Amino acid sequence: MKFYIVIPAHNEEAYLEKTLQSLVSQTLLPKKIVVVNDHSTDGTQAIIDTFSSTYSFVSGIKSTSEATHKPGSKVVNTFNKGLATLDNDYDVICKFDADLIFPNNYLEEIASLFKTNPKCGIAGGFCYVQKKEEWILERLTNKDHVRGALKAYTKECFNKIGGLKSTMGWDTVDELLAQYHGWKVCTDETLRVKHLKPTGKNYTKKARYKQGEAFYKLRYGFVLTCIASAKLAVKKKNLSYFINCLQGYTKSKKKNLQPIVSEKEGRFIRNLRWKGIKNKFL
Repeated sequence: MKFYIVIPAHNEEAYLEKTLQSLVSQTLLPKKIVVVNDHSTDGTQAIIDTFSSTYSFVSGIKSTSEATHKPGSKVVNTFNKGLATLDNDYDVICKFDADLIFPNNYLEEIASLFKTNPKCGIAGGFCYVQKKEEWILERLTNKDHVRGALKAYTKECFNKIGGLKSTMGWDTVDELLAQYHGWKVCTDETLRVKHLKPTGKNYTKKARYKQGEAFYKLRYGFVLTCIASAKLAVKKKNLSYFINCLQGYTKSKKKNLQPIVSEKEGRFIRNLRWKGIKNKFL
């Protein structure tokens, strides 16, 4: 299978070399890797230049986005700039973060997931973070969810969902829409990926509002938004996260913001979410 990989990178000097080295050492090599240098002020570009001069399938482009960190939209916009430089001759498109170390059989095993399950549209392994001397499973990991840090899509699935949505929660939207179109999300818990810069607790209040806004745009409804916000708050061990999410949802409703899914897609998403909740308690 032909893998194309796009890596958004902003000031990743401390991690990018390890990420790229793990990818150029794969048992199944990717056909193309594009690193999008998003206005880095450190040595990120030098690392890109070193790898692109050594490996013909590695390239880099420069991008300048707003300095303000916008969870979701900024990384998707950067990814899309890299995607625009690629042709359509691939089987799998990947959006990978610049702070990961992949096991050397990672792409080979992801290809196997897609080959053995023709309805698998999104696949990935699990992220592990270092705690003292031990690598432990990252808190936000679920067996039915592929983290946004290491998404892999079949071309047909990626096109069917319309690519990635430029919004916070994009890495949930993609999976919900994939399932709406009949695709499955597949994970392999044996594929342990080291996440060198774990997802932090330090989202700003504005970012937490954006999470509530994302729930509104997905047509979750108030009750599901409460449940989803509470779940995130528990995982992040942050009560204010729950409160800010609900505030973001309420503000979005008052502003009558445009949803990012159709009414039919929203109905499917709500039913899917409720089914998942029932299955956990029954």
